[in-house]
This record gives sequence, structure tokens and C-alpha cells, in this order.
Amino acid sequence: MELDAGYDSRKAKVQAFDDSKVGVKGLLDSGVTKIPPMFYSPKLDPIETETSLSDSNFSIPIIDLQDRHVEVVDQIQSACKKWGFFQVINHGIPADVLDEMISGIRRFHEQDAEARKLFYSRDSNKKVGYFSNGKLFRDFAASWRDTIAFVANPDSPNPQDLPAVCR
Repeated sequence: MELDAGYDSRKAKVQAFDDSKVGVKGLLDSGVTKIPPMFYSPKLDPIETETSLSDSNFSIPIIDLQDRHVEVVDQIQSACKKWGFFQVINHGIPADVLDEMISGIRRFHEQDAEARKLFYSRDSNKKVGYFSNGKLFRDFAASWRDTIAFVANPDSPNPQDLPAVCR
């Protein structure tokens, strides 16, 4: 019975966090000085997971889009399985466009909570959505992150639907 009470308590805290629509940035803005328990993961032991980058020979997988299609697909599949991320080069997008995209995302997250709340949604059918933790209600521990997502497949969102600071 106590286990259920703990689960129900966590569930209520997660729901209250989501209902606030301010995300992790809102927690920081409120002056929180200690990470709330809903973000703790008992599966991670810092002693076991600690690694020294200077002692390893790791490098981020790089996918070159000028390679043959079959090779690119294989490289992406391998990088996703082994790393979960990769860098893409020779994609044809100018650096200034990428820099402005990152600046727009930063401007969005630096807005006050009321401006961000207008876009807060867990509706996967929306073309533009701001949320904290994609798996907030499924994973045992919440991730310490907020996301602004733009769905462009099969159709791009109407530019007027984008946050003004991201246009």
C-alpha cells in the first residue's frame, strides 16, 4: 500500500509540474536551489557512470550527406544504435541559417513564462509545441529539459503559428 501512496504522490507532483506549463526553466526562474525528486533516477550511480573524457577515445559520429545513400543510411542506423545522436555535414544549409535557428530557440526559452505558456501542449498533432519532457508521464525519472518542437512533415507549420521570436 505504501508503494502505491509513493506512486500516487509522484504522479500528483508530475501532474502539477506539467499543469504549471513553465517547465524546467520555470523551476529555475522560481529560484529552486535543489533538483526536485521527480528528476532523480535510482538507476544511475555517479561512481559507476563517471568517465573521464581525457581517458577515452570517443568521437561523435559524423554523417556526410555527400556519401552514397546506402552508406549514409547505414551510418545513421549505426550512430543511432550506438550513440543516440550524430553530426551531419555537407547538408547544404548555410551556417548563418543554423546560427539563427539556434538563436531563435534560445530567445524562445529566455522569454518570460507567460509567453512560453501560450505554446505549451502535449498534443502531438500540433505543428508547434512547447513541453517539458516528452516522456514525463511514462519514465520513472523526468529529464531536466524543456523542448520547443516544430513539425514540418508532411506540411510545414504556418509561419504565423510560430513564436514571434523564432520566425
